Amino acid sequence: MTQHSSRSTALQTVVGAGTLLLGCLLAWGATSISSEAGYGGVGPNFFPWVVAIALIVCGVLAVIHAQTGGFRDLEEGSGDETAHWKGFVWVSAGLLLNALLITTLGFILSCALCFVLAVRGFKSSEGKLDLRPVVWIKDLFIGVAVAAPVFWMFTQLLAINLPGLTNTGWL
Repeated sequence: MTQHSSRSTALQTVVGAGTLLLGCLLAWGATSISSEAGYGGVGPNFFPWVVAIALIVCGVLAVIHAQTGGFRDLEEGSGDETAHWKGFVWVSAGLLLNALLITTLGFILSCALCFVLAVRGFKSSEGKLDLRPVVWIKDLFIGVAVAAPVFWMFTQLLAINLPGLTNTGWL
């Protein structure tokens, strides 16, 4: 297998072009979202357009930078030479279960579960994986403490519907 250096201007150009393409695809998708202004005069397509424009600008700048000598002051990577597949599996399981269970468990619990599994993946990559039940419970409480205010902000303050465990709008 060939190792590609992050200092390769060809690889840097591909990264910039990929970012530019992603921005263009997001902009194309944003054209299909209604621009009718909602609460506060901001429509549902506002943030997709902001992100699309930011990605397009970053992609263009990255391509220009790569073509005029490469990314400057680029430090050598500090990560491992190979991927940590066990950590990848933990994080992927969290994301997939979140998507699968969000309409069943509701936003708060499915996001808390995603957090718990993502923590397992990140700790695994550091060689600090702890599977004791007390650690799972502690991380579950932290996940709920992070997800609940986000859920309440979106449902109560912004009046955006997110799947809940109950129909009260609070769980």
